[in-house]
Amino acid sequence: MQVLPFTDKENAALANYVPVYVMLPLGVITSDNEFEKPRVLRKQLKKLKKAGVDGVMVDVWWGIIETKPKSYDWIAYRKLFQMVKEEGLRLQAIMSFHQCGGNVGDVVFIPIPQWVRDVGEYDPDIFYTNRKGTRNQEYLSLGVDNLPLFGSRTAVEIYSDYMKSFRKAMSDFLEEGLITDIEVGLGPAGEMRYPSYPETQGWVFPGIGEFQCYDKYLQADFKAAATKAGHPEWELPDDAGEYNDTPDTTQFFGANGTYLTEKGKFFLTWYSNKLIKHGDQILDLANQAFLGCKVKLAAKVSGIHWWYKDDSHAAELTSGYYNLSDRDGYRPLARMLSRHYAILNFTCVEMRDSEQPAEAKSAPEELVQLVLSAGWREEIEVACENALNRYDKEAYNQMLKNARPNGINENGPPEHRISALTYLRLGDDLMKSSHLSLFKVFVKKMHADQDFCSNPEDYYKPIVPLERSESEFSIDYILEATEPKEPFPFDDETDMPVGGGFSYWIKALFTKFISMFKYFGTRWIMDEDSKMQG
Repeated sequence: MQVLPFTDKENAALANYVPVYVMLPLGVITSDNEFEKPRVLRKQLKKLKKAGVDGVMVDVWWGIIETKPKSYDWIAYRKLFQMVKEEGLRLQAIMSFHQCGGNVGDVVFIPIPQWVRDVGEYDPDIFYTNRKGTRNQEYLSLGVDNLPLFGSRTAVEIYSDYMKSFRKAMSDFLEEGLITDIEVGLGPAGEMRYPSYPETQGWVFPGIGEFQCYDKYLQADFKAAATKAGHPEWELPDDAGEYNDTPDTTQFFGANGTYLTEKGKFFLTWYSNKLIKHGDQILDLANQAFLGCKVKLAAKVSGIHWWYKDDSHAAELTSGYYNLSDRDGYRPLARMLSRHYAILNFTCVEMRDSEQPAEAKSAPEELVQLVLSAGWREEIEVACENALNRYDKEAYNQMLKNARPNGINENGPPEHRISALTYLRLGDDLMKSSHLSLFKVFVKKMHADQDFCSNPEDYYKPIVPLERSESEFSIDYILEATEPKEPFPFDDETDMPVGGGFSYWIKALFTKFISMFKYFGTRWIMDEDSKMQG
């Protein structure tokens, strides 16, 4: 093996560097469009910077900014971005076209704009709807993407105008390179999926969820598609159960269920294709809005890991991911994203199969391996984030394993690695000394034991001006990617664990001892002063 000069060895090690971003609190900008507790946040950002963090991610809420049609107020967000810049961090911005409230971890309520909800008062079919007719106001139904129901604008035109306004308002930050990623919200929780498992409607884990295509616009679309296919008698499923059912209790997902029939396959193809086309159209508009900016577009795909081991993959199917053992439901998404040079951001990378209840037939490890492999096979960048708040070494080591699934390459970039890890989320718990101490070690390991690096080009992830999306891919070409292929091999464990064993606990005990020493020392001095004054 060739021995590299010392400087080249440094560069080779740096090529394994994975930047770490931290998600800011959901309500850092309040529903009243105020920058809440800036002094507290600045102190937290300083601690993140000291821990070696590369940047932060923040939701840019449509419901806060556009309170009147085509009227945008960016003042509070500019203050926030300026603070992030002053603290030497970078920024990932989410175009959050969804409601905050109703999903796991939502601790504040930020609805979509009132003037949009007003349209829903007389036309409730603008919202996703289940078979019983229950509406979900988290995100507009993709059935209205191209219908001029909002004044003279369609839904996708609204999203486009919003992103163009963001670019204009934040042009200085974009030009300076503060903003590295624009993640485009494509559904509930900002994820490219249907709102199939809403807690606000009674769903609890590990329910299979429900299809969300019973608004009049999607019903009409399905009927037209079925008629064109020569089956005008086909209707939307009426045998797929309810939110908290298990697959075997439904006719649709059970053994030899409807999902395996010609009618079932037609429906699932239509349902999942609508989601792909929805994402494709909005990402094309995002590409136009940010054309020439030194940013990367991204879209988030949800980690629907429960019922993965069931033949039906029921929870994935209701979410819009048509994934079965003989059909890859994620590589088509990656292929669509490749047209826009977009990053696939995936969740649940902290989870292990052994942590999940057996009755859920859950397999987060296999799912992560499949989805990340899908992205790499389509030659796009893949990023990750944890789904739930975790502060333990087991979760950190799982994230490290998935970040570099075959470990460190001492001679240059590893064959596979994620482009960035976004850690969820900044808050009081993370700022606890014991949690922050271990998190700092985790960041260092994500950086491949290298010091903080401010230039992505140095770790072989340059950010270049955004080019125009490629010509539109045909749906047939996209669906060629449903052919299943073996995922790339992943190591069983990371080769750069954070530890957390004996040495970590010794350090934690030492930190606790110093804290107690300071406390009791201060009390002793106060007592002595009191005696002297007496």
